Amino acid sequence: MHKVIYDTDPGVDDAMALLFLHRHPEIDLIGITTVFGNAAIETTTRNALFLKQQWSIAAPVAKGAGVTFDRKRRGAAWPTMVHGDNGLGNIAVPELIDLPLDARPAHRFIIDTVRANPGEVRIVAVGRMTNLALALHEAPDIASLVKDVVIMGGNFYCPGNVSPVAEANIHGDPEAADLVMKAPWKVVVIGLDVTSVTTMSRSELRALADKGDGAVKMLDELSQFYIDFYAHAVKDGMMVHDSCACVYIVAPELFTTTTGAVRVVCGGIADGQTILKPDGRRFPPNADFDNLSSQTVCIGIQSEKVISLIGDTLTQA
Repeated sequence: MHKVIYDTDPGVDDAMALLFLHRHPEIDLIGITTVFGNAAIETTTRNALFLKQQWSIAAPVAKGAGVTFDRKRRGAAWPTMVHGDNGLGNIAVPELIDLPLDARPAHRFIIDTVRANPGEVRIVAVGRMTNLALALHEAPDIASLVKDVVIMGGNFYCPGNVSPVAEANIHGDPEAADLVMKAPWKVVVIGLDVTSVTTMSRSELRALADKGDGAVKMLDELSQFYIDFYAHAVKDGMMVHDSCACVYIVAPELFTTTTGAVRVVCGGIADGQTILKPDGRRFPPNADFDNLSSQTVCIGIQSEKVISLIGDTLTQA
């Protein structure tokens, strides 16, 4: 069993990924931590509690960061055109959810859980990296205790989606992302290089809803707004960004990877760009990259098998 903390900003594709984590038989979802990104922190936390309630998820929810790691950085507007005004495709969601939050802030929940399960916890982070950066800043020792961190974010050999060179999760808090990439723990980066070519059509999702239970039917409903947004890039379907990171946990063989030091540009015209210095490539000495941890970057994916695994898992009641 893979013990997973899911760091998320629900978010439509976040919801699909959450149901995948909840239902895969090899995953023990031990915590959900929220962060700002697809909506404000109050909204993403409310959405996490709503999905926990609707889908009978046992894992505790801890509320996380609502602003960037560097408080001087100005936050971006919420992408309501992508995920809807309420972050869940504008389906009906109560303003208040009658469920308790974990008493700890998300970064402290991460620290305590990792220390209680040394070498076992896998963090799947699919929003801004702010909670992870705060945890590292407060407790650097956790880097040696985490099994790995699997991130949905970044882009290396393809264009960005919020600027010509940057992906949204990294661009939303570059300072946090750079700290996470440089830390001496194992990071796997699942970026646009693989997620942008992994799509689920409207008809595929509808077929899953017809086959599945109420949870899958709700997922189909809340995804319609998101699918409509993707009309410019996907033929009647959506990119399943966050679910790709979850699939890596149980089926890494479906991904092609490379390794090297990773840095994030903080500021200027390339703000939020992720840069890989591949292992084995010779460059002049460079203090910005030399002697950093070698991380794993996904550059290829077996998309059809990934979509099939997602579908099979979602329809397991």
